[in-house]
Order: sequence, then structure tokens, then C-alpha cells
Amino acid sequence: MVQRVKLVVYVPVTHTNVVLAAMGDAGAGVIGNYTHCSFVSQGKGQFLPNDKANPFIGKCGILEIVDESRIEVTVFKERLEYVIKAMKSTHPYEEVAFDVYVLEDV
Repeated sequence: MVQRVKLVVYVPVTHTNVVLAAMGDAGAGVIGNYTHCSFVSQGKGQFLPNDKANPFIGKCGILEIVDESRIEVTVFKERLEYVIKAMKSTHPYEEVAFDVYVLEDV
């Protein structure tokens, strides 16, 4: 059985489509005969850059609240490294907030 994971990443709404496309092109979101499958929801992200940060949005020392998309995709584990690399290469943030969850086949 091929191991799958769920990759979740938070991205500014303005960059949702470019990050989604890069992840899909790298192999994320394959479900049966379909590719580029994802679920996207909207919310607010917040962060406080310290004086060593180089924020894409906001200024150091000021709490920033940003409209963000939560992107969820499934990934075959052997493609995960490539998908994360594609995600990071198109994501505008200096530090990319993402999670990887192991999925069980049932």
C-alpha cells in the first residue's frame, strides 16, 4: 500500500492560485483519476515579526493580521519532498507555516 499524507499550508489569498498550481504540478492532490485536487478555506492569520525578520507583509515589531487561505492536499509520501519544495519556491513568506499529517488507509 502506498503511504499518503495530508499537507496543509497557509498562504496569503493573493498567492493561493500560484501555490496551488505549483503543488499540483509537483504531484499533490492526486485522487484516483484526478489531479490537482485540493480544499481551500479562508481565514485570518496573524504574526508579529521580530527585528531580525524580513516580512513580506507588515513591519517588524507590529502585529499583522492577514487574509489567508488554508490549502489542504493529499500527497503520496514519495512525492512529499518535491511538493514541499514547489510550495516553498512559490510561497511569498520568509517562514512558511505548514503541517504534514499521516493518513491511514481504511
